[in-house]
Amino acid sequence: MRRRLRSSRFRLLHGASWRVRITFWVGALTVGAASALFAISGTAAENLFLAMHERFPWWPWLTLGLGLPLLAWISNRWFPAARGSGIPQAIAVLQTHSGHSLRDSVLSLRVAVAKMVLTVGGLACGASIGREGPTVHVGAAVMYSLGRFTRFPAHYMERGLVLAGGGAGVAAAFNTPLAGIMFALEEMYRSFDRRTSSVVLTAVILAGLVAIVILGNYDYFGHSTATFDLWQDWYVIPLVAVVGGLLGGSFSELLVFSTRQIAPYARRHPVRLAFVCGLAVALLGTLSGGSVYGSGYHEARGLLEGEVAPQFVYPLMKLLTTLASYLSGIPGGIFAPSLSTGAGLGALFAQLFGAIDPSVIILLGMVAYFSGVVQTPITAFVIVMEMTSDPDMIIPMMATSLVAAGTSRLVCRTPIYEALARDFLESTGYIGHSR
Repeated sequence: MRRRLRSSRFRLLHGASWRVRITFWVGALTVGAASALFAISGTAAENLFLAMHERFPWWPWLTLGLGLPLLAWISNRWFPAARGSGIPQAIAVLQTHSGHSLRDSVLSLRVAVAKMVLTVGGLACGASIGREGPTVHVGAAVMYSLGRFTRFPAHYMERGLVLAGGGAGVAAAFNTPLAGIMFALEEMYRSFDRRTSSVVLTAVILAGLVAIVILGNYDYFGHSTATFDLWQDWYVIPLVAVVGGLLGGSFSELLVFSTRQIAPYARRHPVRLAFVCGLAVALLGTLSGGSVYGSGYHEARGLLEGEVAPQFVYPLMKLLTTLASYLSGIPGGIFAPSLSTGAGLGALFAQLFGAIDPSVIILLGMVAYFSGVVQTPITAFVIVMEMTSDPDMIIPMMATSLVAAGTSRLVCRTPIYEALARDFLESTGYIGHSR
């Protein structure tokens, strides 16, 4: 009897295998195309804001003071599942039971489109947000929505598609396929599953290929030629790692704490909160000379290439601007702003150690702070390594990332996305029933 059941199950899977494969392929290709479109529109929106700010110094006060409240109103009125980064939502649905309505509401194509449009709007307003977290949400939503057209074991299909979509989103957003795989397994699932990893791998490869066809095979932060003498300059690693980990962990703890404290007010007065946060971002931007607006991509790349002079207050200002932008309730992530904050921190250390290549310490600062924020050390050093095409830095970055993640846990016991996912489940009333 048992043998007949296994045989019938094999025939079922074999008969549906091509439909499943086509679903994965179409979904991954769609995620790649959507990610590329997201990247192009996000960059255009940010460049438009920077051009207007350069021409009209008062421009951020207008766009942030009026634009963020408008985006918050639209999000709360019609697309509440699109608010914030999107990574916590994707993690949260992985903790729900198969077939639960929360999955359908969070991972719908309607929410995915809104996520993209509203995040681009936030970048056009000058908010300190990134599109990478939202791309994870979009990728998970696209894959999950297409997966509903197949007949396959629900548990494997739904978890596999969400993970694959999230990993493909990271890969296509940054042109970092290895980081996409590691992010899905390290952050979204936090364990290794042989069947799921093959699904993620396939989706990441296909999504990455489409993104490369549309955007070209590029390095997100340019090609780095940084060299590091591990035997002579090793002392820099623990110093940068500890400070970056503490600062990144403090940011995560502050963001989670602040989100929880203002949650009642945010539910009652989301537009007022966005207005106050928008003015705070505009004020910080004015005090910093305009360097903390947007994703921080231009500042990070400029620091790496030596075209932007380090500012002592930049890391703290960028941290606070990112915090205010997130608390406003608009869609937007913290990946790119965190990398920019880390680059600013590394640039300050580079001034203390003039004998070492500044770009080396800047890369270590990016890895340390980012690892401190997200507490996913493997993803942190892999993503920076792929962004700069500098495999020679893998050992220093790996050591920095591991130390920073460990240091971050001293001040932030629960990883930021895990904490935010739990808060999201509590806000939906599902936390008592999650598995």
